[in-house]
Amino acid sequence: MITYYTSQSGTLRESEELIHGCWVSVVDPTPQEIKTLIEDFGLDSGFVKSSLDEEESSRIEREDDQTLIIVDTPVSSVNEDNTSLFYTLPIGIIITGNYVFTISSKPTRIIDEAVKGGIRSLTPSFKTRFVLQLLLRIATLFLLYLKQIDKMSSAAEQQLHDAMKNELLIQLLALEKSLVYFSTSLKANEATIEKIFRGRVLKLYDDDQDLLEDVLIEMKQAIEMASIYSGILSSMMDGFSSVISNNLNMVMWRLTTITIIMAIPTMVYSFYGMNTGGLPYAETTWFPFMLSLVLTLFVAVLLLKKNKK
Repeated sequence: MITYYTSQSGTLRESEELIHGCWVSVVDPTPQEIKTLIEDFGLDSGFVKSSLDEEESSRIEREDDQTLIIVDTPVSSVNEDNTSLFYTLPIGIIITGNYVFTISSKPTRIIDEAVKGGIRSLTPSFKTRFVLQLLLRIATLFLLYLKQIDKMSSAAEQQLHDAMKNELLIQLLALEKSLVYFSTSLKANEATIEKIFRGRVLKLYDDDQDLLEDVLIEMKQAIEMASIYSGILSSMMDGFSSVISNNLNMVMWRLTTITIIMAIPTMVYSFYGMNTGGLPYAETTWFPFMLSLVLTLFVAVLLLKKNKK
């Protein structure tokens, strides 16, 4: 889908036609729309294909009068088993002489927020500032999702004392996998932003320079947070495994104790039921019962005392 947006009094408004200085949002384009972007709008075909490649890494590239910036943006989803998963999706930003294009293979939160006014004072005609505002919001989204991951891991930590379910382990594994995605994408984004910071690709004004510094600071902070949370989650996974192993040992101990206690009456009545000679009070029925009861209580007390130690 191709949509045009212009800025009116600092607010984005959808336009029915292509206007000089507008923002062209491209989300999950059809083959015909891709052809339109290349033939009618004159976009570099390699830039368009790279923007739609979900495996493309963050980078910045310039070709003639077009500049391509590919940056990874965080995405949150829930699997069929209700497991929360965070990953990244590349977004291509193509800057031409008259327009700014954003191209993504799937709908993303950053584009949705920009369209709905979640990013203040977006002005596509100021192309460099518009791009930097998007990058700043992407860095902020990384921080937001990292905090969500931290909250989810903290909630899982509170359940470790009685954890015996696979769902909790699967969720922690998904969070650990998400942090790996985030760390890799953040480092690639940082390299791209530092290249912009040197000012050789995009022309930067004084206000843009300050905004770019904010983007770089937020990105570095997100990288540090991802590293810290990854270490915490890794330690938690080790603790989780120990707790599960300990809980399993406790269950096996209880089952073994019950098995031993239940075996004593069986052994006593087996001896008295085999017509074995020389057994005391073999002709009575109350003695085997009392003997098995006393032995059962005695063994139970011994096992309980050993368990407390």
